[in-house]
Order: sequence, then C-alpha cells, then structure tokens
Amino acid sequence: MALLAELLIIAGVGTGLYVTWTAWWTDVVAVHEQTALVRDLGQHRTKASAGTERRGAAPVLAEPGSVGDVFGTMQIPRFGKDYIRPIGEGTNREEVLNTIGLGHYQDTAMPGSEGNFAVAGHRVTYGKPLNQIAELKTDDSIVVRVTDTAKDFDVWYVYKVTDSQIVTPDHIETIAPVPNQPGVAPTTNDRWLTLTACHPMWSAKERYVTHAKLDYWMQAADGTPKELSETPS
Repeated sequence: MALLAELLIIAGVGTGLYVTWTAWWTDVVAVHEQTALVRDLGQHRTKASAGTERRGAAPVLAEPGSVGDVFGTMQIPRFGKDYIRPIGEGTNREEVLNTIGLGHYQDTAMPGSEGNFAVAGHRVTYGKPLNQIAELKTDDSIVVRVTDTAKDFDVWYVYKVTDSQIVTPDHIETIAPVPNQPGVAPTTNDRWLTLTACHPMWSAKERYVTHAKLDYWMQAADGTPKELSETPS
C-alpha cells in the first residue's frame, strides 16, 4: 500500500508539472505567432494626435471568405498598454483560437456595422487573449482596427463596455444581432461587440460574456484613438 501511495503521488506531481508546462509553452508559442500576425497585417503606426471622432454610418469591410483569414486587431486598455491581438475569421479551435487567438463568429456582424460583432478567445493557454475578461468594467474601451491594404481600408472602431454575464454554452442569444433579443432586427443604434470566453478558469462549463457598444470610429490615417493613451481607473 505504501508503494502504491508513493506511485500515485509521483503520478499526481508528474501530471501537475505536465499541465503547467503545457499551459506555459502554448502561451509562449501562441504569443510569438500572434505578434507576427499583427506585424504582417500591415497596420503602420498612425499619427500620435487623436483624429476626428465620427459617429455616423461607419465604413465596413466585407466578411472574410475563409476561416483563418486575419483582418484586424483588438486593443483593450484595461489589459495593459502592450495588449494587442490579431482577429481571425471563424472560431475553429485548431485553425483560429489556438493560433490566431481571437476568432470572429462567422455570419455575425463585422466591426462598425449594424448588428453584433461577436468574438471568442481563450482565458487560459494558447496566449490566453481573454484571460482578464472578468476585469472589464462598464464604459471600458475595446478598440478594434480593421485593415486591408489591398483595398486601402484602415479604420478604428471604439466600443464601450455595457455589461457582462455568465451563461451556459447553449445560451447563443448572447451573440444575436441585438444581444439577448433573438429575432429582433438591429437598428442604426445597434452596433455591438460581444466577447465570449470559457468560465470558470480551466473549465468549459459556462461562458463569460461581455457586451460593448460602438461609441465612434475614425480613419487610421487621421490619428489614433485617445483611449489607447489613457490608463483606465
């Protein structure tokens, strides 16, 4: 019995070390790959001064045609000044979430358009882009930049957090065109962004969901959103 107990302890320690190593290593690899994707997107540094904030109809890039296409980045001041992650088309784990990091739910709205721009990401492992999702507060900024150099398209979209909720995975109305109102058609006042991540940590039992609403947009050539130079209180 003593020998069996010792073997079980050794096995438990070994499993714990393996899990820790795996989580750490996937983060290292994913962050390296995601940094390269941001660089390859061609989002050149914009003017340091804040540009004109526009609140009318926003320019919208067509939804990418293939899973894994990278079309933009996300910056969240609450997560730190160095936080910038690429956004890819689709929510496939192997092709998008485990590599690109943030994935756009196909057939939901694109940034700036009427409807709900819904995005998924991991809270742990593979770069854990939404690790701090539960720290977001009402009115926090989520800044999205969409770039397509071939189409001369480069636009900032600044969203403000409205609320968060914890739901079961089958509660898909959170990513409806008007969040939590399935069947309701969005209006010009319904330009949403929704972030979803597993909850609690290391579990897929539930989903942590944060909603935000478009505040304004601006051309990248005009400057940089002031929110990216501010420190959230």
